[in-house]
Amino acid sequence: MITRSIFGAGALAFALLTASAAHADTLQKIADTRTIVMGVRDSGAPLSYSLGDGRYSGYHVELCERIVAGLQRELKLPQLAIKYQVVSSSNRIPLVQNGGVDMECGTTSNNTARLGEVAFALTTFVTEVRMAVNAKSGITSVAQLDGKNVTVTTGSTAVKTLRLHKKAASINFQEVYGKDTGDSFLLLETGRADAMVDDDNILAGNIAAAKNPADFRIVGETLAVEPIAIMIRKNDAAFKKVVDQQIEALMKSGELGKIYEKWFISPIPPRNVSLNLPMSATLRKLVAAPNDLPAEAYLPKQ
Repeated sequence: MITRSIFGAGALAFALLTASAAHADTLQKIADTRTIVMGVRDSGAPLSYSLGDGRYSGYHVELCERIVAGLQRELKLPQLAIKYQVVSSSNRIPLVQNGGVDMECGTTSNNTARLGEVAFALTTFVTEVRMAVNAKSGITSVAQLDGKNVTVTTGSTAVKTLRLHKKAASINFQEVYGKDTGDSFLLLETGRADAMVDDDNILAGNIAAAKNPADFRIVGETLAVEPIAIMIRKNDAAFKKVVDQQIEALMKSGELGKIYEKWFISPIPPRNVSLNLPMSATLRKLVAAPNDLPAEAYLPKQ
């Protein structure tokens, strides 16, 4: 059972009335339209992905649906419809900025560059950037990518992360871009790329959905540790506050942990395959002491 948010109706109403006209006011928009637009991904399993027929699911999708249920209670709305809007790595930030999406519930990392354009709720997942390869390739390290084709997704930070890694400094690889993570994995699956660099959960999700999952492995060094969070509009303190409080309630009640187990440990649709990714020590600490720090806060201290 979800713990009731401490952000009461009176405080919420006050926040709505005092929001500056110069700032976004998502709560007022939701109250007026009785609709919230949720940004989702087609191929971001297990965080956010399509099940077909206009249905979307995943860890972040379910978390956002729980948040929406809390918003409906707080705003005392008889109904609050969810409109699912598919986003990609290249258009997700513009859609949040221009009001096309109210909450981006996908696979977006919180970093300082993006904080200049958007805002993030409390961190709800932490990923390690690594690479997936064909199990027969013999590739086990970034140092072996010299002369290879490496696929990354358009708009992601993966290729920059790879270029900055010290073991990649003296190698020359060819970047091959996929329009989304599913497209990027297809390049690897069909042999048009030798490695795919992305978040470990994205790699694991695509491998689980592959025709022959045993053909692929996640290997190599951890290139980066990145906090992933729900993305919202910048300068909307009232909306961020209530979203954060709903997330904290899920963390404190233990519900977030149960949702994590459902999507990362148990078999998931459509193929009922388990990713077997236990909650990391970093995420366990964040559940105990939530924060919204960007990726740069996780860099090793010099």
